[in-house]
Amino acid sequence: MALSALPRFLASRTLGRAAEVKSPLWLIMHGISTSGPDLVTDAGSASFRRYAKYTVFKGKAALSLEPVLPTIREVDSRISRVFKRGCVVLKFYPAIALQKYDWKRRQVFALSPTEAGNLIALGPDESCEFLHDPSLKSSLEGQVRKSLQVSPSANDKGYFLNLMVANKIQNTNERLSISVTKAEFAVIRTILTANS
Repeated sequence: MALSALPRFLASRTLGRAAEVKSPLWLIMHGISTSGPDLVTDAGSASFRRYAKYTVFKGKAALSLEPVLPTIREVDSRISRVFKRGCVVLKFYPAIALQKYDWKRRQVFALSPTEAGNLIALGPDESCEFLHDPSLKSSLEGQVRKSLQVSPSANDKGYFLNLMVANKIQNTNERLSISVTKAEFAVIRTILTANS
């Protein structure tokens, strides 16, 4: 069922009352999920899973992790193939004021299963770097370069995630940095482990 097909009033199970649905954006901003079992056709199957988005808010930026499941298509009655591999999407949002973030200027970095494995296996004193070219193997190759660096903090209390995006098309260089505590990084590892 599409979001536009939702009725004007959505029964709220958690609040026990009806809430007015103004727009799909309103649903997202207020954390209302429309992926409940009544809206998904395969909810009764044993393989049905739901994944939650995890967001960390800090002074200079916010970081959001969102798992994207692989797309599997049935080729034959007994054969299925992976059409599109899954990933974990990291979204960085720059801060514009205290506890306010510029949601329109977000930068996106998609971790492959192998890259997620590198983060899971990262030791307390180790760091890693991932380089992406979103336009690889196209005429725009090399125009946009993304670099994600994960390194331990100097005081051994967590990790720094630094995203650098060099865009030659728009002539911009953006750097977003966020520090996460050991507990927050443990949650990130758990999310990556559950989706790998």
